[in-house]
Amino acid sequence: MAGRKHENSEPRRIFLLSPANAGGIRARMLFSPNAQFDLAQRLQNSSVPLGEVFSFLSGLYFRGKLTYAERFKNPPPGIAGIHIITATSGLLLPEEPMTLARLRSISASTVDAENPQYRRPLDRDASRLRELLDPDTQLVLLGSIATEKYAAPLLEVFGERLLFPREFVGRGDMSRGGLLLRCCSEGSPLEYVQVLGATRRGRRPPKLKR
Repeated sequence: MAGRKHENSEPRRIFLLSPANAGGIRARMLFSPNAQFDLAQRLQNSSVPLGEVFSFLSGLYFRGKLTYAERFKNPPPGIAGIHIITATSGLLLPEEPMTLARLRSISASTVDAENPQYRRPLDRDASRLRELLDPDTQLVLLGSIATEKYAAPLLEVFGERLLFPREFVGRGDMSRGGLLLRCCSEGSPLEYVQVLGATRRGRRPPKLKR
């Protein structure tokens, strides 16, 4: 039929999200055996999706990353559009069920590019993902590239295919979270550039307008 679209003009896009900090104040609240709030009780008695847990642990930043990724993902058929980096379990999906014991387990190591407990599962899962994707599928890292802990292992697997939002450079976590949520409300995605060869540190940009 004339005028009917058979192709999606948007590029295929998958997001890789850096993990929440499992060693901060919110984590101590969550891990406390005396915690009575709803999320802690659900973790103790049943399970909670990983994305919800990390959104609590990290607050605005992870919530912004997850909301943005949900809004702008465009994965190939049969492949998840969001993958969360973890300290010991490679890449997990946001809906992965977490018990308190499992949350402790996936957070029990150091996120360091030289740490085998972190690298081996991440290398394994990233390599598997690479094999499933067409060469033109975008892989966008929503996380800091100022250090090597995420960029180094992912660059080894994805090379020049690994992208990140240009406007992340120079911003702190809270600023990034606010920026991502604003993009969602405006329906306007950020510009992505290659991690390979990119400027990873820069002058802090002006504060976001209210």
